[in-house]
Amino acid sequence: MQHRKIQHTPVDVTELGFGAAVIGNLYRVTAPQTASDAIDAAWDAGIRYFDTAPHYGLGLSERRLGAALRERPREEYVVSSKVGRLLVPNEHPRGVDDDGFVVRDDLRRQWDFSRDGVLRSLEETLERTGLDRIDIVYLHDPDDHWQQAADEAMPALAELRDQGVIGAIGAGMNQSAMLARFLRETAADVVMLAGRYTLLDQSALDDVLPAAQAHGKSVVAVGVFNSGLLSQDRPTEGMKYDYQDAPADLVQRALALAEVCERHGTTLPAAAIAFPFAHPAVVNVTLGMRTAEQVRRNVDLHARPIPDGLWDELRAQGLIRADVPTTPTTNEERHAGRS
Repeated sequence: MQHRKIQHTPVDVTELGFGAAVIGNLYRVTAPQTASDAIDAAWDAGIRYFDTAPHYGLGLSERRLGAALRERPREEYVVSSKVGRLLVPNEHPRGVDDDGFVVRDDLRRQWDFSRDGVLRSLEETLERTGLDRIDIVYLHDPDDHWQQAADEAMPALAELRDQGVIGAIGAGMNQSAMLARFLRETAADVVMLAGRYTLLDQSALDDVLPAAQAHGKSVVAVGVFNSGLLSQDRPTEGMKYDYQDAPADLVQRALALAEVCERHGTTLPAAAIAFPFAHPAVVNVTLGMRTAEQVRRNVDLHARPIPDGLWDELRAQGLIRADVPTTPTTNEERHAGRS
């Protein structure tokens, strides 16, 4: 699988990444063997970038990912995790976590973007994963904590990066405006952009993507299926969009996208995965994958060629913005910036 470099850092990542939130029992229980098999399938398919966080299953995702990777050659893969939510004892457990993960709630999340909080969080991540280092560290959802995140957390991460402890630093969010500020105003190298540069939402063209280009920084795109609406060949009522039931008008728009894809001999999910890569700032698309079957399907979708005429027709019909960059057309252009 092709690699792309996070600009001005020693870190390069495979074009596809393994998003490990789901193996932290997101929404439903994932058996340990199922999680392990999914990571094995990702490895066998050439995926070498794995993303996790303490938030995911109150540490379960980090433990499972670390256990699956620990015996593999450390120089061959990249792991990212996140800081900003410390895991602390829960004084009032009710049995099950109430933040989307089916795990016991003996711990709870505590917001902390202080320097000490960042260092403690990273140390605990290393303990849970059993790894010798974390290659990329993101501030996790600092929406309501800009000042402390910018003034304390990011400088703490920059110090660790400059010491060679971390390879790259950044922030991950579901919004684009503040991510653009991190790119413009802080030492961030890369941002994890969730759901804001997809076939249904190109708002990142107004802030994050131009900021990344202007400052020589990189973008990891996640949420490219917008919580599921773009994940099937033919979207239906009841599918999710940004964690909620998709509104009827968006279902109809997704169906229109799917019909254009079919006319060009491809599928909606294949186009959804390919779409972010046309922008030069995007180095990776990370997908949540619960099972080995999902891994193999997504790798196959990523490998499918997408006709350039698809993007032209989507623009002409107003289904994507007119200023969406053109997909590279030659083999040399497709591999420019890759290693």
